[in-house]
Amino acid sequence: MSMTTACSLDCYDACSIEVVDDKLKGVNNPYTQGFLCPHLNHYDQHPRIESPRYKGEHITMDEALQLLENACAKVSTPSQLLAYRGHGNFGLMQEVTDHFFANFGATLTEGSLCDGAAEAGILEGRGANKLLSPEEIAKSEVVIVWGRNIHTTNAHLLPYLKDKTIIVIDPVKTQMAERADHFIQIKPKGDLYLALLLGRFAVINDMVDEAFLQEHAPEHDDYYELTQTVRIKAILDNIDVSLGDIGKVLELVKGKKTVILAGVGIQKYRHGADVMRAIDSFAALLGLFGKEGCGVNFLGNSKEGLKSPFMSKHKTKPVTVGNAEFGRFEMAFIQGANPLNQMPDTNRVQKSLAKNPFVVYFGLYENETSEVADLVIPAKSFLEKDDLRTSYGHHGLLMMPKVRESDIGISEYDLTERLCQTFDIDLESELSYLEHFSSFAEAREDDLLVSGREALPYVDGFETDEEVFCFLEEYELELAEDDDLFLITVKSASSLNSQFKRETKVHLNASHGFLEGEKIKISSQNGELILKVQLDERLRDDCVLIYSGTSGVNVLTDSRLSYEGKNAAYQENKVKVEKC
Repeated sequence: MSMTTACSLDCYDACSIEVVDDKLKGVNNPYTQGFLCPHLNHYDQHPRIESPRYKGEHITMDEALQLLENACAKVSTPSQLLAYRGHGNFGLMQEVTDHFFANFGATLTEGSLCDGAAEAGILEGRGANKLLSPEEIAKSEVVIVWGRNIHTTNAHLLPYLKDKTIIVIDPVKTQMAERADHFIQIKPKGDLYLALLLGRFAVINDMVDEAFLQEHAPEHDDYYELTQTVRIKAILDNIDVSLGDIGKVLELVKGKKTVILAGVGIQKYRHGADVMRAIDSFAALLGLFGKEGCGVNFLGNSKEGLKSPFMSKHKTKPVTVGNAEFGRFEMAFIQGANPLNQMPDTNRVQKSLAKNPFVVYFGLYENETSEVADLVIPAKSFLEKDDLRTSYGHHGLLMMPKVRESDIGISEYDLTERLCQTFDIDLESELSYLEHFSSFAEAREDDLLVSGREALPYVDGFETDEEVFCFLEEYELELAEDDDLFLITVKSASSLNSQFKRETKVHLNASHGFLEGEKIKISSQNGELILKVQLDERLRDDCVLIYSGTSGVNVLTDSRLSYEGKNAAYQENKVKVEKC
């Protein structure tokens, strides 16, 4: 017997899965080509939380829910309950808990740990964050992979890149860079200046699409003037890019259908929105929007075209997810998240959580946050409940029917139903919500898409107030001149943030003189940790790479957010390395 469902993990691919004799196998659909990522291939090998516990003692689920209800009832005002929900599960029904907490009057979160800065930049320039689909990417001739490690974060896109001219811009020599037609190993924080200069030289070399600009981007002359404020030689020397590099990129894209695949690495800075806008501005000068096989692909808005029924009565001003102060509240409900690993400034988060009188952790796996929680409630896995999901990598709307029975955990809907009954809050049936989300689907051959989306984004223009593309208008960025090293925190192939098999080492170029396996101290103005060295020839000698999820990595980062988008600015921090 076999059943088909979809993966819940937070990634571009959103794999379709066939469950055969309780084993997960890939489904040969347009997106996933019949193979699974390493996380799904080993999904059942990662031990789960199997029973609730309170103050370290195992209890029944009914006892856990009673404790949760009692704690909610005891807060002095509902706003003293912080509901902190992450994206460990990307199913649409995971948001049903927001329905209870919003109606109860709790404080929810806003902002992003991942992509909020670039999202803000996209909205300013284009007016809407529309997804460029794999089908359109496949029609391109040239692909610029900018700050994105396709093999690790988006492996199912690789077949769509076959036989393309590939340009890679990244501080790390990724697997894609190894096969690229041109690779620029840019200095971290140099992306904004490179995008500005690419735009400037595109104008100088008469590569702009005049007809597109006249109709859709009339302020292009002002943007060109902005690009002229960049001091060419000084900046190129600083970001370690040559005029030859810029010339090569322009040579390869001239007259070609070009797609830019921008990753979250470009925008993990305070000025991240400006970086995205500058990349978009370069694309606009070339006329890449609204044309077949052209465009800029970031993380598309996975909720485009959907209407959520869960957030209609939010009463309390939210707090920012990147620097939430848990200690300000009398209770914290943490769902599908691990703030003690993933939030910046771990030392601050640890002290803040310790001040909170009652911390609830609701999730699948043990981690740093579950270890300190007063009450731990295990969740159902995506295989054990009904759900649906969309993706920020393609237009599919994927059904996620329950394919496995389990006595472990409770679903988000069932937990919410219990709380709503206790506090006399209206809640529709689970089936009605599933049908609500299903109503946004339209059939296409052998799969479902979110209805109403443009197959070719921006073909009808932009959705800004002026209905034109809005170029970056100003920028302010100081490039550091000190000898400290840039901290890069990227996704690992073996883990997804703090889920699954985490990395444990610090990666360094051999030029620093450390030995393989040697323990060293990495320190910033914010904190320090000790890790073993893994020598890595892929890295620039001014960079330190520590994979996201590595225990203690965010001791090194601070709580500063991006200027726009309220995004965690993980790579705004520089570090020193020394022998222990």
